[in-house]
Amino acid sequence: MMKQKAIIFILLITCALGVHAEDSIKVSAADLQALIRRVERLEQNAAVSQNDLSGGKSDSLKMGKAESPKELANTPENAGNREHRFVIGGYGEVTAKHCFYSNNYLRYGQNPQRFAGDHYGEFDLPHVVIYMGYDFGKGWSVGTEIEFEHGGTESAVEIEEEEGGEYESEIERGGEVALEQFWLQKAFNRYAIIRAGMQVIPVGGLNAHHESTEYFGVYRNEGEFTIIPSTWHEVALTFMGSTKNGWHYQAMFLPGLDSDRFNRKNWVKPGAGSPYEFKLANVFAGAARIDYTGVRGLRLSLSGYCGNSFRNTLSKSNVELDASAYKDVKGTVSIGSFDFAYKDYGLVLRGAFTYGHLSDAAAITQYNISMRKGSVSSKQWVASDALAAGIEAGYDFFSLNRKLKEKNQSFYLFARYDYYDSMFRYDNQPTDMYAWCGRHRAAVGINYFPIRQIGVKAEFSYGILKNGTRADGTRGKLYNDEPQIAVGIVYAGFYKL
Repeated sequence: MMKQKAIIFILLITCALGVHAEDSIKVSAADLQALIRRVERLEQNAAVSQNDLSGGKSDSLKMGKAESPKELANTPENAGNREHRFVIGGYGEVTAKHCFYSNNYLRYGQNPQRFAGDHYGEFDLPHVVIYMGYDFGKGWSVGTEIEFEHGGTESAVEIEEEEGGEYESEIERGGEVALEQFWLQKAFNRYAIIRAGMQVIPVGGLNAHHESTEYFGVYRNEGEFTIIPSTWHEVALTFMGSTKNGWHYQAMFLPGLDSDRFNRKNWVKPGAGSPYEFKLANVFAGAARIDYTGVRGLRLSLSGYCGNSFRNTLSKSNVELDASAYKDVKGTVSIGSFDFAYKDYGLVLRGAFTYGHLSDAAAITQYNISMRKGSVSSKQWVASDALAAGIEAGYDFFSLNRKLKEKNQSFYLFARYDYYDSMFRYDNQPTDMYAWCGRHRAAVGINYFPIRQIGVKAEFSYGILKNGTRADGTRGKLYNDEPQIAVGIVYAGFYKL
């Protein structure tokens, strides 16, 4: 501290001695204040570095918790703060699992018992995300997010000696790379923010809180992940804001889903995004979310989506559809969700319930099945209704130890229960034809956080498939249950620079 004060004193003396009538060096009060702030920041950084070297905490870096990009970018009170204009960070998982059931595509067929003894394992990088944002000042900011799923994609060109030395392109990894967010935002004040561009649609608990440290499981919660788009992102126009007493709100205008790609296993989930180089917008939709955080440690949230989906297609023109039996089909998708979280006194409790309805499901099924071979459609039945419900609870045993708590370390023992069904209701088919689409799932495990931004996870889960009517007319188990063990290392961190 004395060294920095000495530097300021020397600069002030130098400026004073250099004062002349016309060609003097003019030092304003604002210049001196800026200089003092800069020296103070250097001093703070030096103290942080010394603290890190001595094994202390680094909370003075403003990373006491894994803040999400939206928490950093959506705070109008930080607009114009020249000290923290650039945001960089990300999240991701490294996972491994062993499944004591088959991954054969026929395991839900007419003779599932022949796969009863199968098992398989996987090593994976489900999500690796890089986020960058910048505050231009005067309420203007930009955010970007690139996601690499399952390690991204890899390709190579090789010369095939067995095929006359021909060049051949080979895919070595079947992952995905996606620009999940790119938006521009104007914050007028905390009550009124407008955002335009590619952004996450915060319907359900998982989409709004999908960072790896925001759920206990090694993988994302199965129910919502199965029936609605996960990290659902669309080009949209959003109005949002927050009040001083803990209310937060978002309203969004976006293109509708594409019913061509709905299917039995994932309901409307495949209808997000686009298989083309552009996003079809023949129909439109709206989404909204309200959060309440006015009680310490508690968050209560409602979210929803509504929009047509049937005419968002390239398979036939509107003229052809109007002249066919499908002229009145709309395929309106309606989704409602309630989710909550409570965190205090070492206890974490989270849960969500999501229900969805698709109008004209039988007509959409008939239309998709009739599409030509090679189309984007999976040509499968789709349900009129789907649901997902889940709850998890964990207790941090390190919260009982003052020294471990001061080091920001946590060790949670948790349990989770899910029920979901992507074919909860559907028309014109035997009731038990798609019983495998609904299941209960129970899991127990641990989460260890040596620091707040990095976690080590392990869990054992057991998937219990629904009972149904067997070929002999009796009720009972139709498919094999699905137990598995999984471990993972996760991270989530966002820094303001």
